[in-house]
Amino acid sequence: MAPLDAHLPRPPLHHPSLFQPCVVLLLLLSYAPAPTLVVAQDGSQPKADMPTGLNDGMNLVRFKQALGSPAVLSSWMQGVNPCGDTRAPWTGVICAGGIVTGLRLGGMGLSGTINETAVEPLANIQGLRTISLANNKFSGDIPPFGVLVALKSVFLSNNHFSGAIDGDYFSDMAHLKKVWLSENAFTGKIPSSLLKLSLLMELHLEDNQFSGAIPDMDTQTLTSFNVSNNKLEGEVPAGLQRFDESAFTGNVGLCGPKTGKTSCEGAVASSPASASDGKEVESGRAVMVSVVLAMLLLALIAGLVIVKKRREDSFDTLGVENGSGDSVSVSLPRVGGSSKRSSSSTHRQHDSSRKSSISSKRSAGGGDAHGELVMVNQDKGAFALSDLMKAAAEVLGNGGLGSAYKAVMANGVAVVVKRMRDLNRMGRDGFEAEIRRLGRLRHPNILTPLAYHYRKEEKLLIFEYVEKGSLLYALHGDRGVHHAALDWPTRLRIIKGVAKGMVYLHTELASSDVPHGNLKSGNILLGPEYEPLLVDYGYLPLVNPSQASVSMFAYKSPEAVQHRQVSGKSDVYCLGVVILELLTGKFPSQYLNNGKGGTDVVEWAASAIADRREIDLIDPEIVTGTKQSVASMEQLLRIGATCVDPRPESRPDAREAARRIEEVSVEGGGDGDGTRGTDSAPSARDAVLTSRLSAREHSTEEFSMS
Repeated sequence: MAPLDAHLPRPPLHHPSLFQPCVVLLLLLSYAPAPTLVVAQDGSQPKADMPTGLNDGMNLVRFKQALGSPAVLSSWMQGVNPCGDTRAPWTGVICAGGIVTGLRLGGMGLSGTINETAVEPLANIQGLRTISLANNKFSGDIPPFGVLVALKSVFLSNNHFSGAIDGDYFSDMAHLKKVWLSENAFTGKIPSSLLKLSLLMELHLEDNQFSGAIPDMDTQTLTSFNVSNNKLEGEVPAGLQRFDESAFTGNVGLCGPKTGKTSCEGAVASSPASASDGKEVESGRAVMVSVVLAMLLLALIAGLVIVKKRREDSFDTLGVENGSGDSVSVSLPRVGGSSKRSSSSTHRQHDSSRKSSISSKRSAGGGDAHGELVMVNQDKGAFALSDLMKAAAEVLGNGGLGSAYKAVMANGVAVVVKRMRDLNRMGRDGFEAEIRRLGRLRHPNILTPLAYHYRKEEKLLIFEYVEKGSLLYALHGDRGVHHAALDWPTRLRIIKGVAKGMVYLHTELASSDVPHGNLKSGNILLGPEYEPLLVDYGYLPLVNPSQASVSMFAYKSPEAVQHRQVSGKSDVYCLGVVILELLTGKFPSQYLNNGKGGTDVVEWAASAIADRREIDLIDPEIVTGTKQSVASMEQLLRIGATCVDPRPESRPDAREAARRIEEVSVEGGGDGDGTRGTDSAPSARDAVLTSRLSAREHSTEEFSMS
């Protein structure tokens, strides 16, 4: 299959002046002997006459050596084709059509600086279109990627890059569509050469130290933009005022719409007078900060004394009710003090099989700072760890990444506390940066975290409680009112919302190899009007690879199982499984680690479509009484089958999948297979449909979830 970006012009290999007409030279070259293949074994400069695959491989090895030959790239070996058909692609290398098209080296613990020596071999890889170095520990100046003129995407988020970026840095990178430089320490002005990127779709510069004014980027192609938490000043350009306020917050010098300062009168102007006055202002601010810090310190000391006294004779517990109405002891991490149980809590204990703990021993040397509950989203108000301590709680269940508990606080607010056991890939700073990033997400189909608690041994994530629970439970565990409400229009509305949420995640978390990573019906909650809310997304940078392969559903995709490779297309595979699950009403065997139980919806769909008996798959509960919608159901079924294609390159990306799903209507098909009329005489196909449904309704077939 040709690369997805094959239409993009190749970067010039020679200066245009060398192509002046020269008949004699051409004649001489036409009689020159055919070049022979020479493969260097010492990491030297690749030969121009070497096959593309081996040439790419040698250049990647040179890049690896410039990085210090990290062990994580041990699969990059000299003299081997990184995109060879006989072996899996190299770690972090994306191939298409037998050539290298991308590097996804995010979250691999890489460090050091990236200079011209490291970038030079990358310039020799003609098919290279995307580079992701996000979530590592690289430092120094921004890599000199300006020579990679054919790049479409650059992801450098969450590293330690610093310094100013030259204003002309992007001048020759006319094909760039995605630029992610967030969560670094870049300084100086935003490069003016960004204005030259006419194809730019995503620009993320948040959480740096950029200063000065925002360039007037009136680029209609720009769909995702964020410069929050910098030192920018002046008026927000008119061309960027279509973006949400969250894109500009944390810049005290900005004014105008979307900043909270509607008027720009008195906006910062660089004059001698203002510069001299600035010293007095800074002096006054320093005094004010000192006073505030002193007051906070006194309040903290007083608070600790009160907390210690209140808890001196009691153990911090959540009262938990299990299914039988009995209570069990659910302990939370303590902010301070000892961990002794008091006699007052002993009567709450039951048999060990009914206990559910959401705490563990404090790490050696752990301080009170490790007991804080940090709010990242105050849409539902603020609360503290002490509020959770007093809450009555209920065990909701266990998942691959941890356990979940419902806690109802004294003010009546209900939240879900998730005890996450395996988010240990990053240290405290990296973990907090990732959760803050998730806390900034805002979308109708995304459930954003409210708060977190960090300890080395375990972490707590706090979310809003959603009453109806998961799509998994509504489909397979609840035969009551919630299940009855899952008619065809509702199921179609759910999958459309899921697809929209996925597109949003693939835009906002594009620097991640797999933006969601764990999409399945158990991680889709249903709001009051059965609107879907995605949860358990964006954890891939936080989960150790060995645990991710066990706990995250994206690692059940064919490419992950066969080649240990995951990408955004792995999320699309998960979306396809959810589509087939909604249409068939069957519990997918793909969700089970042991493969025992459930229904292989992927194989079932492929077989039915091949035999043109799609109707056999459709859940009779959504067909009865709505036979005019069968064409639409079959249209969605075929979309789902495309999403679970075993070849990632044959699947649509998240945006294209969402577009196709959006085209599906409640009644009638939109793919050329014909629509159903409303005449009273049933067609021959309707007769077959009625016969098959009748047979299925009287069947005693069951499925197993274990």
